[in-house]
Amino acid sequence: MARLLTSGDVRALSRGLAISPTKKWGQNFVVDANTVRRIAAAAKLDADDVVMEVGPGLGSLTLALIETARRVVAVEIDPKLALALPTTVAHRAPEEHGRLTVVEADAARIRPEQLPEPPTALVANLPYNVAVPVVLHALEHFPSLRKGLVMVQAEVGDRLTAQPGSKIYGAPSVKMAWYAKARRAGSVSQNVFWPVPNVASALVAFERIESPEANRVEVFGAVDAAFGQRRKMLRQSLKSWAGAGADAVLERAGIEPTRRGESLDIAEFIALADAREALGETAPPPQEA
Repeated sequence: MARLLTSGDVRALSRGLAISPTKKWGQNFVVDANTVRRIAAAAKLDADDVVMEVGPGLGSLTLALIETARRVVAVEIDPKLALALPTTVAHRAPEEHGRLTVVEADAARIRPEQLPEPPTALVANLPYNVAVPVVLHALEHFPSLRKGLVMVQAEVGDRLTAQPGSKIYGAPSVKMAWYAKARRAGSVSQNVFWPVPNVASALVAFERIESPEANRVEVFGAVDAAFGQRRKMLRQSLKSWAGAGADAVLERAGIEPTRRGESLDIAEFIALADAREALGETAPPPQEA
């Protein structure tokens, strides 16, 4: 069994590497071994899973994941941390270190050809400022992902798992629902991080669902338009997407033009996209979440 990192270990490794957590990459290292064990258990990994871990940092979570998964592919943007991680894992998990592959890359832009094999699970302590783009990018570009568990800012977790009608329901909620069923899987104390963040954290678990039989670009275009002006009725907010044909699209989709985007579920956004395609319109590229 791997020897997990303690708070003292994390600080000692940081001193030895002459690094400190940076705001540039949103680094907050987990320093509590019990929390790491809890996260790894909540990920529900199988012995044949290939885990894509985003932002492994000094290896706190990596050491727990590598005990269960067949392989851990750690995607790290910080070159110093990417270089040091294999040594740390070899020292603290000598029997399992061969299961680790480190890829120095930006997880918000990484492509399948950069990984040694298709990942089946995403597990990550995600920087708060890029959590949504990273999760949606992974689900879009890695269809092999069957499940995941990510630690994010509590507010982001609420947005990813929100249901229609909620004040926090928005574009991330709908786009997540396109790919997967997501749920809150617990909270994480601020005190288990170094440095201690100013916000609360949460765990979000997801399981991929079968992709809808619809044009994703069209659907996401409707989503972005509806929430780009979320206080306006759909007859107004959808004009940036459907132009003068917005009313016709709404009528064909069977959706009242006086509704707002926050009241629509994923099926109704799909109906809008189908209606627009049937009327011969072409959607512009969707914006980033």
